Amino acid sequence: MTKAHDSLVTGQFGPRANAYVESAVHARGEDLAALEAVVANAKPTRALDLGSGGGHVAYLMARHAGKVAAVDLSAEMLTAVAQTAQARGLKNIEIHRASVERLPFADASFDFVASRYSAHHWHDFEGGLREARRVAKKGAPVIFLDVFAPGVALLDTHLQSVELLRDTSHVRNYTLAEWSAAMVRAGLSLQGVRTWRLDLEFESWIARMRTPEVFVAAIRALQNGASEDVRAHFAVKPDGSFTIDTMMIEAVAG
Repeated sequence: MTKAHDSLVTGQFGPRANAYVESAVHARGEDLAALEAVVANAKPTRALDLGSGGGHVAYLMARHAGKVAAVDLSAEMLTAVAQTAQARGLKNIEIHRASVERLPFADASFDFVASRYSAHHWHDFEGGLREARRVAKKGAPVIFLDVFAPGVALLDTHLQSVELLRDTSHVRNYTLAEWSAAMVRAGLSLQGVRTWRLDLEFESWIARMRTPEVFVAAIRALQNGASEDVRAHFAVKPDGSFTIDTMMIEAVAG
């Protein structure tokens, strides 16, 4: 089953590698600025970007770390990261094709671990967290940035539905409570959580994933048929644009 899901993820994202490198949503944000402040203070010798995607976390960390390992399932994504790093003069980024649940690194290999907009695609969420803890040195910062699900069933169901229709490799956006409990079980000591609201422009959101028109129509039908509570929380606009909740959860390896 894992291999089948891994293939689905690579099939979804490989052909869209350049779109994610160029995506304004992924290239900027308050969360990236917050992460950079932490990395700049830590000045890690060797940092890890889990589920690198378009490489924006890797590029950021490369400005402050000795070396950065960018890990992703997609060979196309990694090629785009390597090419972009070269174009930007970042010579300290190395790429590794691997699943986050099966990292090709020895225990305690990194003194900084970060991951952004990746965990909601993981087949084994808690397995990925355990691997993040395994490869982190004791006391190393381990930081995750992602969309999180509201702790209300009605809102949660809507979010998971539109996410899955837009991208069939989506597994789940977790609540802050689910994140916190899973990280503690993985051996990570929580330090703090910061949250933001992120506006998504509908046309670029679906174009980035090349969502089939039949699924686009289904998303719009869900939005148009949603209750006022749902429409208000996600600030759904007439063109389908909406707002989601994002977070940065900080921990250290115990």
